[in-house]
Amino acid sequence: MKKSIRALISAAMTLAAFSQTAQAVVYPLPAANSSITGENLEVSIPSDSSLPLEAFAAQYEMGLSNILEANPGIDVYLPKAGSKLIIPQQLILPDAPREGIVINSAEMRLYYYPKGGHTVVVLPIGIGQLGKDTPLNWVTKVESKRPNPTWTPTAKMHSEYADEGKNLPTIFPAGPDNPMGLYALYIGKMYAVHGTNADFGIGLRVSHGCVRLRGDDIKWLFENVPVGTRVQFVNQPVKASVEADGSRYLEVHNPLSTTEEQFTSNAVVPITLTQSVSKVLSDSSVNQDVVNQVLKNRSGMPVKVNGVAEAHANTPQPVSEQSDAQPTEAPDSTFSAQGASDSVTQPPPVEE
Repeated sequence: MKKSIRALISAAMTLAAFSQTAQAVVYPLPAANSSITGENLEVSIPSDSSLPLEAFAAQYEMGLSNILEANPGIDVYLPKAGSKLIIPQQLILPDAPREGIVINSAEMRLYYYPKGGHTVVVLPIGIGQLGKDTPLNWVTKVESKRPNPTWTPTAKMHSEYADEGKNLPTIFPAGPDNPMGLYALYIGKMYAVHGTNADFGIGLRVSHGCVRLRGDDIKWLFENVPVGTRVQFVNQPVKASVEADGSRYLEVHNPLSTTEEQFTSNAVVPITLTQSVSKVLSDSSVNQDVVNQVLKNRSGMPVKVNGVAEAHANTPQPVSEQSDAQPTEAPDSTFSAQGASDSVTQPPPVEE
């Protein structure tokens, strides 16, 4: 069983102003005139580490895409022992109502705003493959939820597998081998937010359109998100914020590929600035050279783009290396078959 780093994170969050629970990263909700929260961390890869990057991503509640953007050039299979690893836990909230669930496909994060609370829970996700995309601009709700879900592939999926000479069962039974994991929230009529039977894929485009989470994360959502909760999908690779003190921040992620040519090319996907982002950057105090560099780096971390030059740096908070600060084996999850207070229903066919 993996060793916990929660005690270490709790201490670090005293500086970072947010906390990590047993299953989720919980940030304080910024005031209405602010959108930035959290603090980046810096950890050291142990000198004797032989773990893949996914192990560290899972320990710090990150997706692979988040870690890769913040640490360009890092080895996915074996991060260099003794090197520094930035954990990008500072972020700008998506430009959307702070209500229910907001899924920003571009940054592969799910935001949950508990009703009546003053926090926001942020979880990494896996999304749909190219051509089997997760919705990008859609408002719906949690229609139902189910522990130990079965999976009923759609007719289209049966056809796709048949074309490859493969057969899919009519229904995948519930259990640890089910691609939907052990918990599912059904949204709209054809999609679900669910777990997975794999130990990879969070922060990647791997599904047939549904939203995947790690086992502990979907369990937390299942137990805390009621049926009827509003769900909004957005596609915001670039986020910007004007803070109460006049500081302007820009956060840039790699946009999602929209064509096979983009997906297979080494060239970066072009960035288009929205009207709201352009408005933040149009102020005379903004340093355009800094903006250009942020757009080029695409680090996925907020950067201050106005004011004095020294203020543009966003130094991560160092986390001291301790025996329980790092994972000791590949991440795993322990589940229970506990249900939730809301009623559950038989799921429809979904694009897993």
